[in-house]
Amino acid sequence: MLNRVILMGRLCADPDFRQTQSGTAVCRIRLAIDRRFTNRQTGERETDFINVTCWRQTAEFVSRYFHKGSMAIVEGSLRNNDYTDQNGVKHYSMEVYADNVSFGETKRAAQESGGYQGAYQQPAYTQQAAPAASPAPAPAAPTSSLDTLQLGDLGDFEEILSDGEVPF
Repeated sequence: MLNRVILMGRLCADPDFRQTQSGTAVCRIRLAIDRRFTNRQTGERETDFINVTCWRQTAEFVSRYFHKGSMAIVEGSLRNNDYTDQNGVKHYSMEVYADNVSFGETKRAAQESGGYQGAYQQPAYTQQAAPAASPAPAPAAPTSSLDTLQLGDLGDFEEILSDGEVPF
């Protein structure tokens, strides 16, 4: 698809988690992403601010484990949200609908910046199996969706890039 994007940046604020009237989880974040090249006049890098919307399990994951300043990698699709206000003025905006969000820094770097909150993998979406024809005793439900995950220790990994740039 032509509208697929991969972004890496830091959250400008804590995630804004809400639920729709039907109970669907939605979370909005804003990423600050440094441009690759410097401004010729100032010699400094400019920053773009990108709005991202996450739905369902991704929204719950982001709201639980990310906060202002966390480095995030977002994979998703670009959406156009143009609208006309009450005064007839046309407004143009673009936003990313996230399919996947993951941590963009090592456990050690996240702890130093206050970003590590206890997990390093987004829970995978799984469909519930249809109930069996004969009633069977129901297993005890986990206390959270992360109780069923097998999370590995990533503390032995070392950071390859020290300036935060993605090498492509």
